[in-house]
Amino acid sequence: MQNNLSYQAPSADELLIQFHSSRKYSVDLIANLSAEDCQAQSMEDASPAKWHLAHVTWFYEVMVLRAFEKNFSYWNPEFAVLFNSYYNGVGDKHPRSKRGLLTRPSLQQVLEWRKNIEDRLQSLLKENSSKELLWLIQLGINHEQQHQELLLTDIQHLFSNNSLWPIYNPQNIDTPSVEQPFKWIEGISGLVQTGHSGNGFHFDNEGPQHSALNQTHSIGNRLVSNSEWLQFIEDGGYDNFQWWLDAGWAWLKSEKISAPLYWNKDGHGQLLRFSLNGNTPLDLQAPVSNISYFEADAFARWSSQNFASFAGARLPTENEWESFAQSHFETSNDLFGKVWQWTSSNYAPYPGYKPWGGIAGEYNGKFMVNQMVLKGSSAYTPKSHSRITYRNFFPTHARWQMTGLRLAKDGI
Repeated sequence: MQNNLSYQAPSADELLIQFHSSRKYSVDLIANLSAEDCQAQSMEDASPAKWHLAHVTWFYEVMVLRAFEKNFSYWNPEFAVLFNSYYNGVGDKHPRSKRGLLTRPSLQQVLEWRKNIEDRLQSLLKENSSKELLWLIQLGINHEQQHQELLLTDIQHLFSNNSLWPIYNPQNIDTPSVEQPFKWIEGISGLVQTGHSGNGFHFDNEGPQHSALNQTHSIGNRLVSNSEWLQFIEDGGYDNFQWWLDAGWAWLKSEKISAPLYWNKDGHGQLLRFSLNGNTPLDLQAPVSNISYFEADAFARWSSQNFASFAGARLPTENEWESFAQSHFETSNDLFGKVWQWTSSNYAPYPGYKPWGGIAGEYNGKFMVNQMVLKGSSAYTPKSHSRITYRNFFPTHARWQMTGLRLAKDGI
């Protein structure tokens, strides 16, 4: 099932520690949520917290235990349909838009199922430490980390629809302020190596490593801030079609978009932003977040003509971003852990790309159309789940994720 013959798996003991840590973190994320919180679905793109907890368990049962466990049997055969996401090779799926209607199984039953699968997987690892099994478990860990981030973004969206402005997280998970003057940094031009190499775990869409050509360019030393975005709004950026792609302008008008998602005002006109910490005053020095590709592209066009320091601004390509990250990993403090950063690159296969074999081949490759690449990671991304070659991807209108931007320009 895995195609990376050079993959060097952790030992079974090391992997088991990672597995239990990941599983515990998922449950920790719902510690401050009620069963009702975990049940609701705020829109089709989002899923209930209970569904996330069940789906990642489904992954281990269907992808791992079913293939390797002696005398395998389902905890409940119906769960194979209820908690399948998009794997056509597995079988039928419950409609995505109706995940919030799954009042059964209960949250407690899902947690009991999780414990059963964890115990069985631990027993399996004591009997079998084959390279393929270890790889699948590490894939499962990384898959669960993706859903941990989605669980947080989906809860934020759910709570934003509640006029009580619920506070989710007492640990203050959010995007910290970044205060430093903006400047252009010369990018790496010419032929560069991009994509994953080596024997560590990576998703299939990150490889193979290949040569790419970067034209002479520069990249911003930091992310675009809320303060700069506010100037875009005050200058009528959302009201002037000249900054927008035609599809973006149509989307803006259809959805009545006038600010980043979660921006709002109190009764006195003060700007607020809703986050997992509740509805609090907008931090003007924090990176702008929850913007679509359309908005990021429009801001770049506007800022190029309205900020002298941003003259020539555009979105970077993913190869430019990756080259910048490779050369400034030690010195730039906002590459990771704040917001995902839109690029101008379409999500497409790298030269020589081959999807994984078997069911896991449905993981990334079949989504390589009508999506844009984002780089970096966000404040909601698990700390061990980011790397320079990581390729996140979303459609141009998506903005319920922690998405922001870093600017680039042609020339030096």
